[in-house]
Amino acid sequence: MMNMNKAVGFYKHLPISNPDSFEDIMCQLPTIGDHDLLVKVEGVSVNPVDTFVRCSGRSTKMAHPKVIGWDAVGTVVKVGSECTLFKPNDQVWYAGDFKRSGSDSQYQSVDERIVGPTPQNLSLQEAAAIPLVGLTAYESLFEKLALSWDILKNKGKTILIINGAGGVGSMAIQLAKLAGLRVIATASNPDAIAWVNQLKADAVIDHHQDLVKQMHHLKIRNCKNKLATR
Repeated sequence: MMNMNKAVGFYKHLPISNPDSFEDIMCQLPTIGDHDLLVKVEGVSVNPVDTFVRCSGRSTKMAHPKVIGWDAVGTVVKVGSECTLFKPNDQVWYAGDFKRSGSDSQYQSVDERIVGPTPQNLSLQEAAAIPLVGLTAYESLFEKLALSWDILKNKGKTILIINGAGGVGSMAIQLAKLAGLRVIATASNPDAIAWVNQLKADAVIDHHQDLVKQMHHLKIRNCKNKLATR
């Protein structure tokens, strides 16, 4: 393995139409700490936070290139001295650390404590698309809203998920259904409506219309938990 690392990054926060908004770069191979893994990245995805970071910042040239990217799936090639959860050649997936160099690179260092084994029933492309939106949906439902995984406890409960066709919304619908909740999701165009129905939402309403009236039409008078997603 070489000491240099291929990556895609930028030196300036520029409009995406500018050819320099992304550049092929070479940088040093990441070093790893005691609890870090060095991962050969084999799949990544693009999240809204990536676009925000890329376009929101100074237009002057930075001394060092910025490499973005949250989600990744890949193979462990080296482990830190205190690592106990993974070993070389393990397949892993994760949403990385905002304070560290991103996943749009050939190799990335990541703390093993925020890493999981790649599901064997998913392709690399499928696995790379899930970590950040999956974590966001899970934390929103089961940590922030304190919902239970107990299907019996959730019997008769309904949740309204705003923007059900978005990345987080799509994951939230599936997780809420697994937990036994009745899911009302919003969508506004035919493709989004079809997608939300494919995810088995119990009902779909239009977020461009009066939500209260539509909920009353579904005979729902009081919805305590509402999850708004991007």
